[in-house]
Amino acid sequence: MKNEIITTLQILSSLKEISAEDWDRCANPDAPSSSADTLINSYNPFLSYNFLSSLEDSGCAVSQTGWMAQHLVLSRAEDGKEPDICGLVPCYLKNHSQGEYVFDQGWADAFERAGGQYYPKLQSSIPFTPANGKRLLVPLDDRADENRQILANGLRQVCEQLQVSSAHLTFIEKQEWELLQQHGFLCRMDQQFHWHNDGFDNFDDFLSSLNSRKRKTIRKERRAALADNGITIEWLTGNDLTEAVWDSFYEFYQDTGARKWGRPYLNRQFYSMIGERMAKDIVLIMAKRDGQYVAGAINFIGSDTLYGRHWGCSEHHPFLHFEICYYQAIDWAIAHKKLRIEAGAQGEHKLARGYLPQITYSAHYIANPSFRDAIEDYLTRERRAVEHENQILAEHSPFKKDT
Repeated sequence: MKNEIITTLQILSSLKEISAEDWDRCANPDAPSSSADTLINSYNPFLSYNFLSSLEDSGCAVSQTGWMAQHLVLSRAEDGKEPDICGLVPCYLKNHSQGEYVFDQGWADAFERAGGQYYPKLQSSIPFTPANGKRLLVPLDDRADENRQILANGLRQVCEQLQVSSAHLTFIEKQEWELLQQHGFLCRMDQQFHWHNDGFDNFDDFLSSLNSRKRKTIRKERRAALADNGITIEWLTGNDLTEAVWDSFYEFYQDTGARKWGRPYLNRQFYSMIGERMAKDIVLIMAKRDGQYVAGAINFIGSDTLYGRHWGCSEHHPFLHFEICYYQAIDWAIAHKKLRIEAGAQGEHKLARGYLPQITYSAHYIANPSFRDAIEDYLTRERRAVEHENQILAEHSPFKKDT
């Protein structure tokens, strides 16, 4: 007689309820030698157990800050055997829309003015991190596609079970975006700016691909940022990431956070935790003047992508932001043979520095039928506008026309 296989979906209120091994086996799986899987399989540090658990353990992404973990877990078990975890969705129950970078506050306001209750909502994203990647996390085996389908449908079930207004998956890969549309999710587009490595040997090789005006401008900016101010640059990773270094960087981060959004999302303990748990996945680009650090930017290292996150400074110098966040990142990516750089959310100023417009994707399940119709109409028009803007920006690329 064939053994019965029991499939289960459950919600975890903390990453402590699952092992790092089980999580990472789904979040960053090793691709089999022959796989029909069409999704990009590459290591994404933000999906790792170490990163997400650091957000929870440090108190940054917890219920007190409006990020209540509700991680969806898919498992299968044969009769008499321990269940095997075969799928995950990192999820949070949220009572606000802060720290997401895909803005739905207008939706919340409209729904509540009409008498509805938008919050809490279910959010699948990396807290405080506008980095693209998978959200339906499965091992790359012969049941991968089936497991993704179960997870997509399971998100709707969780909405009904929790009686929340909506479920949102943000900064997802296009293949997931298309799959979720089949399950009744509404499709949204936005835009970032990414740098692509066209096999460059060094920074001068990259500059040679730009038109002469942009090339001269960048050389002038780099000289003004560094030589004119006596500033030197250090790339710090691994054992270089000491507590003293984190103290300096956290000071910079607090300054930027206070000026931009009032209260920084991340606390000092978070940086100590990632420094201990994933130092090899991090490169700090730090600027030093007169023997003291005066600015820095944090980047996370994927298998083929460098992810630029945030920066800050204690001294303001012309073009230092561009140097640390964009030009030094390009230098590092070329030296380490990375295929691209994701430089975070927004910023048309990145275009002139070789970062090209890139469509980003999110999917949204709206439970209320009337509200869903209104959102769908809005998103149809918004997608057209995003595609049009993306096309216009691409036509203003700084690269030579024959590149």
